[in-house]
Amino acid sequence: MRQPLIAGNWKMNKTAAEGQALARAIREGLQTQTVEVVLCPPFTAIPAVHAVLQGSSILVGAQNVHWEDAGAFTGEISPVMLKEWCRYVIIGHSERRQYFHEDDEMIRRKVLAALRHGLTPILCVGETLAQREAGETGTVVATQTRRALEGLSPGQAASLVIAYEPVWAIGTGRAATGVDAEEVIRRWVRGTLEELFGLEVAQQVRVLYGGSVTPENIAEFVGRSTIDGALVGGASLKAETFLRIIHETARVKA
Repeated sequence: MRQPLIAGNWKMNKTAAEGQALARAIREGLQTQTVEVVLCPPFTAIPAVHAVLQGSSILVGAQNVHWEDAGAFTGEISPVMLKEWCRYVIIGHSERRQYFHEDDEMIRRKVLAALRHGLTPILCVGETLAQREAGETGTVVATQTRRALEGLSPGQAASLVIAYEPVWAIGTGRAATGVDAEEVIRRWVRGTLEELFGLEVAQQVRVLYGGSVTPENIAEFVGRSTIDGALVGGASLKAETFLRIIHETARVKA
């Protein structure tokens, strides 16, 4: 059985003090141990959030990472700098691809760097609205998955988390349906993993859905056997809504 996972991506929100307050509220309100919970604050809030969560089951993740351990890369954060505080790191989010022009090769290098230092990548894949309307969803998702994982061993691949986030659903209030998400994940995410690494690995990898996830629609996604949880954006910025998503996931997956 794959343990359900709910990860909160705070994006460019919350100061260190605000992050501590939110993390404390989530810690105090958490009423399940069956769902793995990860909070991904901005870099400046990571140590403060980590301090609040010490001794709890809630883990900390980062929102990005560089592929080098050190060097002349102004403004970047290396995996060496993150591993003291973080267990997870989001890689290849569509906002990084769109606004900062990260390509599949860059994302592949980041995945390898994270794994090299014991960080678990949450690899994001997903199609734009134009690609979806052109019937290119499968090609896009399979290609992003394949290129990001080139050079990994089966053991490394099995330790990953993959988040299917249709770009057209992120922050728009327009979520995919559970049926649509399940089909993409089954055919193009797990299917690509099976092609590259075999059936066992494809069944071991946890795959999340992301894109306008709310307490009201989370059951539609985690009720599907191939979907293991969610990467939550805006709804993770309020403890009450994020906790409702976690607890509903626990209920559905029980």
